[in-house]
Amino acid sequence: MDQVAALELRSVDLLVPRNNKEHHTQEMGLRRLIVRRGQLFHIRLGFQRPFQPHADYITFVVETGPEPTELLGTRATFPLTQAPRGNVWRVSDFAIDSSFLQVSLSSPANAVIGHYTLKIELSQSQGHRVTSPLGTFTLLFNPWSADDDVYLPSEMLLQEYILRDYGFVYKGHEALVTTWPWNYGQFEEDILDICFEILNKSLHFLSNPSRDCSRRSDVVYVCRVVSAMINSNDDSGVLEGNWGEDYSRGLSPLEWNGSVAILRQWSAGGGQPVKYGQCWVFASVMCTVMRCLGVPTRVVSNFRSAHNVDGNLTIDTYYDQNAEMLPTQKRDKIWNFHVWNECWMIRKDLPPGYNGWQVVDPTPQQTSSGLFCCGPASVRAIREGEVHLAYDTPFVFAEVNADEVVWLSRDGQAQQVLAHDSRSIGKEISTKAVGSDQRQDITSSYKYPEGSPEERAVFMKASQKMLGPHRASSPLLDLLGSRGFEDQPAQLQLHLSRTPVWGQDLLLMLHAQRVPDTAHGRGPMGLVVRFCAQTLLHAGGTWGPLWRQTVHLNLDFGKEIWWPLLLPYSTYRNKLTDEKLIRVSGIAEVEKTGRSILVLKDISLEPPHLSIEVSGRAEVGKALRVHITLTNTLMVSLRNCTMVLEGSGLISGQLSDDLGTLEAGHTMQIQVDLYPIRAGPRQLQVLISSDELKEIKGYKDIFVTAARVS
Repeated sequence: MDQVAALELRSVDLLVPRNNKEHHTQEMGLRRLIVRRGQLFHIRLGFQRPFQPHADYITFVVETGPEPTELLGTRATFPLTQAPRGNVWRVSDFAIDSSFLQVSLSSPANAVIGHYTLKIELSQSQGHRVTSPLGTFTLLFNPWSADDDVYLPSEMLLQEYILRDYGFVYKGHEALVTTWPWNYGQFEEDILDICFEILNKSLHFLSNPSRDCSRRSDVVYVCRVVSAMINSNDDSGVLEGNWGEDYSRGLSPLEWNGSVAILRQWSAGGGQPVKYGQCWVFASVMCTVMRCLGVPTRVVSNFRSAHNVDGNLTIDTYYDQNAEMLPTQKRDKIWNFHVWNECWMIRKDLPPGYNGWQVVDPTPQQTSSGLFCCGPASVRAIREGEVHLAYDTPFVFAEVNADEVVWLSRDGQAQQVLAHDSRSIGKEISTKAVGSDQRQDITSSYKYPEGSPEERAVFMKASQKMLGPHRASSPLLDLLGSRGFEDQPAQLQLHLSRTPVWGQDLLLMLHAQRVPDTAHGRGPMGLVVRFCAQTLLHAGGTWGPLWRQTVHLNLDFGKEIWWPLLLPYSTYRNKLTDEKLIRVSGIAEVEKTGRSILVLKDISLEPPHLSIEVSGRAEVGKALRVHITLTNTLMVSLRNCTMVLEGSGLISGQLSDDLGTLEAGHTMQIQVDLYPIRAGPRQLQVLISSDELKEIKGYKDIFVTAARVS
């Protein structure tokens, strides 16, 4: 009987267009194979003769990481046999077509994510083995697979939290939440490679590369590594934080439009941290990385967010008798807003019931297991006060639940409790709504309604776990109860008479009225109200006074007073941070009683608004004219205006232009032609910066159709 010639590999087709489409990775390109774990992908092999199942033996080899081993799960070998379903690397099916072989391969749903090599070993019975490379592929998490820990059983949610490459960050103040468009750009060329470069520069990888790669099957582990690597406090992370006002060695955090430019700059610089980021930049870049790797992720803003370093669930702030907010040596603070991420996953490391959204925070606030990272912390565990559950749940619980105690300080000593507010922290917790540009309030996911029996019970449960049963009922709370600060003889409120716009005078109204009871008598009540306006910093502190005013009021029983307060533009021009926030505080001294009453108003100043319009239909490869209009409604000129345009699928990288000076009251009209790159829903982000204002920002949703075939 004639000897059958040894099987020789002649051609390989990884069927990239088909596989990438089936694995929802076609937006990343069609030049290389990118697949998701736990799902079939197909290849076509050509030989010099037909494959003979009983004479030819084929084994596939997949490898990832620096030193692949089967023990660590970074190498697998499996034969060309139709294996039954199982959570292993296997051949699901194959078909012989003359001298071609079509093979369907499948990875386990808990496989290590990463860049893989695929090889084939050919042999005949008793013959020697020949190994040939078939190519490379990248394996990602698979939220479409019910067997994957990141499975999300909703196509609408997957479109939003995996495939949407743009979104919004919510900033400002809980009374005036502003929408900040962001280009995530997770499908842009080279971003996928940069995401794995981030993993490969982590301290975990540098200390033990093989072990680190083997742990990349675990989404909890990957989240913690990425959380640490987005900031640069411990390592060659992506961003350097800067909460001061000197950004001369880099870019102000307000001048970023999206993640792509940041990630590319970091990679091109060999891992040198990009300057500068703050919380919304850290979280938005992490959203890009996690969506790219296949983990459903969203960006979440928490307004009046506590940073409770000592873990006592209380933040103390201090004012003097002239209503000036005082600096404190304590590290505790209340951020105007703080931004983090939520990632969707199954938590096999926790008891049942804590799957779903998990808080992951890349902003470097405090260490976790020795590194500046935070989470994943189960959102449900936070809501239920289960602060003993991993990871960093007590810290996140305090961010949304801590109490604020406001003190009147005299001669450096806290003299009187002005307020003890259990409702002021953790407000308007927000994320982008699914499938729309609306804001979704998700506060109820984090806590029961403020003041409800459930909310107070959860707070006490968490307090006892964090502080111990004795410290949960502290002398401070006894002190608060004895001071009777809530039993005030008058109510004071500050209201804005019109929308506060940067560059214009601010008009406030003080509303004062007696409390309808007899405890303080019915005669006239004299109040001396001292007001102070200060620049409010993002981290919750203030600079020195901008403006002071004293008002003398006589409150008759059953009467109310409206008193105007004018804060001229000249008092705050050139004295605010780029955030354009002002705190107006007032302390009313009740004559003849020694009692004091606090009134506060935080003001977020709006910049001028951009108008963005497009002419005609958006089509891939065809010119699309964009009209941008900006009217300077301020009392001063905007000098050295620059414009940056960004939008994945619309622009490759960024477009920038110097616009010069825009005089007060004048209008600037700009026309730009874009040539869309990819079809589907897209978003154009426009940022105009000037010496006076860093964040005049707008966006336009654009639906791009595929190029018409003539």
